[in-house]
Amino acid sequence: MDKLKELEHDGYQFETAESSFELIVRKMLGRYTPYFELVEFKVIVNEPCVNEVNSSVIIKVRVGDQEVLTVAEGDGPVNALDRAARKALERLYPAIGQIKLTDYKVRVLDSDKASAAKVRVLVESTDGHESWTTIGVSTDIINASWQALVDAMEYKLMRDQEEIQ
Repeated sequence: MDKLKELEHDGYQFETAESSFELIVRKMLGRYTPYFELVEFKVIVNEPCVNEVNSSVIIKVRVGDQEVLTVAEGDGPVNALDRAARKALERLYPAIGQIKLTDYKVRVLDSDKASAAKVRVLVESTDGHESWTTIGVSTDIINASWQALVDAMEYKLMRDQEEIQ
């Protein structure tokens, strides 16, 4: 309970992100193993936009003892990050291709800090059968978005694995 209270104090709001809540509880109870681990990513934003593409992401993820490095472009840094993660992971986890982002919300949590404010990102996703919402919180909007996107992917993979068992 102390960990959950600390996260809520940091800006997490689990009433609207039940899927992230479930993942966090499972992790705290030692009943969850992540499907992949971020090694690093780099976001490059180019202005002006050319052909509706202004961002590129280089990402490296680890799945077991295998590292996957890939690059993707997108219409904004979050779109590029999402595309890069999918590109890196879909061959190992084809179910990630079923996930569609249906809503993306950003809320500033401590506006007195201006552009250094902490933000909360909520991502609503669907696989065409089920919908779920995940959350990320950080002073970096890209990092907060990454947290929410990862939870969305891991939640889908976890639910699919449970259906098989």
